[in-house]
Amino acid sequence: MALGRPSPLQLLGLLSILLFHPFNTISTSTTTPTTDVRLSIIRKPFQDIPAFREAPAFRNGDLCGSPQTDRIHVAMTLDANYLRGTMAAILSILQHSTCPENVYFHFLCARLEPDLVSSLKSTFPYLNFKVYRFDSNRVRGKISKSIRQALDQPLNYARIYLAQIIPPDVDRIIYIDSDIIVVDDIGKLWEVDLGDKAVAAPEYCHANFTTYFTNAFWSDSSLTKTYQGRNPCYFNTGVMVIDVDLWREKGYTQKIEYWMEVQKQKRIYHLGSLPPFLLVFAGNIKAVDHRWNQHGLGGDNLEGKCRNLHPGPISLLHWSGKGKPWLRLDSRKPCNVDHLWAPYDLYRSLTLHFEE
Repeated sequence: MALGRPSPLQLLGLLSILLFHPFNTISTSTTTPTTDVRLSIIRKPFQDIPAFREAPAFRNGDLCGSPQTDRIHVAMTLDANYLRGTMAAILSILQHSTCPENVYFHFLCARLEPDLVSSLKSTFPYLNFKVYRFDSNRVRGKISKSIRQALDQPLNYARIYLAQIIPPDVDRIIYIDSDIIVVDDIGKLWEVDLGDKAVAAPEYCHANFTTYFTNAFWSDSSLTKTYQGRNPCYFNTGVMVIDVDLWREKGYTQKIEYWMEVQKQKRIYHLGSLPPFLLVFAGNIKAVDHRWNQHGLGGDNLEGKCRNLHPGPISLLHWSGKGKPWLRLDSRKPCNVDHLWAPYDLYRSLTLHFEE
């Protein structure tokens, strides 16, 4: 029996069935029985997990060493709310790396969700990575309310425990936030000479350091003496090269936890995980060229207003602050700098499309 072109009402009924029928598979494609109209459904792998296009494969250059002996370890957090940023960051790192096959990713997540792992594998089939569960109980009772709710999430504190989570044979690692884009070879950052320092990061000594702590801190000499013998400067913890062995040896996790406990007793700062890092490390890090953290592109922590790029060369763009590029682009109110992030966006925005 020949099938003619369905009426608009029939198409509407078919569309209703497709949209509201509970699918059990990750993806499916359905075609109407006509030769002129095809309806395709692209399903998200999980209700809260965005769908992404598959990234191209990136291969090592001729001068690269073995992926087993010359690995570059990169750590990031993995969360459904920031997954779109994470995917863009991964793509940018691989795309600009001379030795992309040598880059090994370590992802910290609050829950080992199979859908997050599946999304990573399907988007980057050749990616070298491992996912670790960060036990949120480690920071329960230690987190003090800050000026922005996103800063109070337990996963935001996972970097403090990185040295205790990753394998003991990893002696150096680069930690980066999920709202960054790397536009240079990350191998250059990996090769930074830390000397006798446990942390290397861009340092900003022109910033007003006093604003990161309350009057209750600065008026208490028993607290301010922590900076004796140091010239403390602000640094952003969203990009750090870490000597993991030295971190473990010096017990820096416990030292940061100490200041989190002080904060619970006497409010000495307003931001989330940054101030305890500053209390332990400010004035005692290896300074890295500012090009490796063009931060603040997300504006401040309250309004997230647009900001311009700082003058000078750029190797890494960082949308720290309230405004995230994918949210501003989706709202059709992007800042100029957000268009620098857009080419790395692998998000598949259309879950339903028609092909004529």
